Amino acid sequence: MAVDSIPARLLAAGASRGSAPAYHVKSGGGWTSTSWSEYAALVRRVGKAMMALGFEPGEKACILGFNRPEWLLMDVATMAVGGAPAGIYTTCSPPEVAYIVSHTEAPIVLVENHAQWDKIRIERDAGNLPNVKHVVLMDGAEAVADEMVLTWTEFLEKAADSDDASFDARLEALKAADLATLIYTSGTTGPPKGVMLSHENLSWTADQASPLVGAGPTDSVVSYLPLSHIAEQMFTLHVPITTGVNVYFAESIEKVKDNFVEVQPTILFAVPRIWEKFYAGVNAKLATAPPLRQKIGSWAMSVGREVNARRNAGQGEPTGLLGMKYNLANKLVFSKAKPNLGLGRARICVSGAAPISGEIISFFTGLDVIIHEVYGQSEDTGPTSFNRPGRTRVGSVGPAFPGVDIKIAEDEEILVKGKNVFLGYYKEPEATAEALVDGWLHSGDLGKFDSDGFLHITGRKKDIIITAGGKNIAPKNIEASIKDLAQVGEAVVIGDRRKFLSALISLDPDHAAAWGKANGEPEDVAALSQSAKLRGVIDAHIAEVNKSLARVEQIKKFTILERPLEIGRELTPTMKVQRPKVNTNFADQIEAMYVD
Repeated sequence: MAVDSIPARLLAAGASRGSAPAYHVKSGGGWTSTSWSEYAALVRRVGKAMMALGFEPGEKACILGFNRPEWLLMDVATMAVGGAPAGIYTTCSPPEVAYIVSHTEAPIVLVENHAQWDKIRIERDAGNLPNVKHVVLMDGAEAVADEMVLTWTEFLEKAADSDDASFDARLEALKAADLATLIYTSGTTGPPKGVMLSHENLSWTADQASPLVGAGPTDSVVSYLPLSHIAEQMFTLHVPITTGVNVYFAESIEKVKDNFVEVQPTILFAVPRIWEKFYAGVNAKLATAPPLRQKIGSWAMSVGREVNARRNAGQGEPTGLLGMKYNLANKLVFSKAKPNLGLGRARICVSGAAPISGEIISFFTGLDVIIHEVYGQSEDTGPTSFNRPGRTRVGSVGPAFPGVDIKIAEDEEILVKGKNVFLGYYKEPEATAEALVDGWLHSGDLGKFDSDGFLHITGRKKDIIITAGGKNIAPKNIEASIKDLAQVGEAVVIGDRRKFLSALISLDPDHAAAWGKANGEPEDVAALSQSAKLRGVIDAHIAEVNKSLARVEQIKKFTILERPLEIGRELTPTMKVQRPKVNTNFADQIEAMYVD
């Protein structure tokens, strides 16, 4: 008997769900469905093709591309034949791609198209990828004249050189505690770490999450966030395979909104940036609506907030006068506004990967859309706590996820224990020992429980920036690169909960003054901060720094401060930047960079 794993569940689903649709792809103006039996057969075929290419148990396969069926097929097949997949963000630069491919020693890499293949080719030609033997293109990508590269069709044809018995033997050899997948996430400094998740981590978390949202075959999700992120994997891979939820693959990031409207998913997971876009769009329409419509909308939203406050507290559906008002508000506003956003059938809306403002949650509550905030990290397979239906509190990240123990350490750090806690960091025993102490995961986040058991996040021990899009970014290396310019004294990257990264730059008094004198500019720091010529020099330097960074890590705006950062004000005695003080002391300058 094969261990209870995600690939084993999929193969069983192929038999039990048969011709029922599993996933859907937009093609020729409509959605083309693939059944569960076809899904399972394709995973088997991909696994056999990998085996035919010499892929061995314990090896890794990297995946670099947007959300596509091939992504899922390679991911599940790799697990099925005893390996571990590792997703890579499509926005990663060639050196970042090379780091993960080299770190995993992956012999096989699946890429979406020629643009992603070029990243592999550049690093391969530079001699940085000695372990890569095969690169597979996703379906539809034209062939590449390189002996290392296989089209999707050529790859699948390799399955004929393997057999079902060998595939089944690999599947049956899996153990619950075996490494199932690697999730690469940024640390506070240096290169990303490979979070090792076991088969039990994945299957147990999917089992616990499914009843919380009532997931089943009548539900649907749109897959559009990066599949290299554990949260999107849970909503696209593990929960659907476990419960039968239908997956619709977004055509592209640009068409996500259109796809939402077409599909009207019943379960929607989004990062705060997506909710912010919805919020801005609705607000813009309200601002231009006739006065009477604005009044009706305002009234309906007050009703929505009252009704959903009851629901969040577990008090059930509205009755009596409130019920009558709700029905009228639904008829006049909710039933029209929600479908326009793609939320007409949404039962469960979830926000995660970064903090979301209470204002956004409150706004959508008024539109009869409850956003359930989830908190967690890759190291605990996604969820630590969750605002579940009937037990949701705005401003909190919910009570503990079922089966998970949470305690607050003396320094207020959030500690986590449960079957979702990871095996450790790949090839990094010291980092593992620091994160896992006596079975408790040290999250690096600070928090507290309120009297009703809802967890509230109060800060982070580390300096990781989490953007509004949910990307974890370590700022120190970026700051160090900016400080390579002699005129720069300190650089502080800003971007937590923001749409993009910006930077506050203080000048080095000595070097800046010398530059001013040599270039006919002021020598005083305050005056130099207004120099267009110096700004041009710094701008050109940051443009060079940006070339080596992934898109989400690039600095979009910067402000030159009128004074250097000072010990006792923004610097420690050892000259370390105190970010909270920087955020407070230069709040106006920071906000000015995010004015639309």
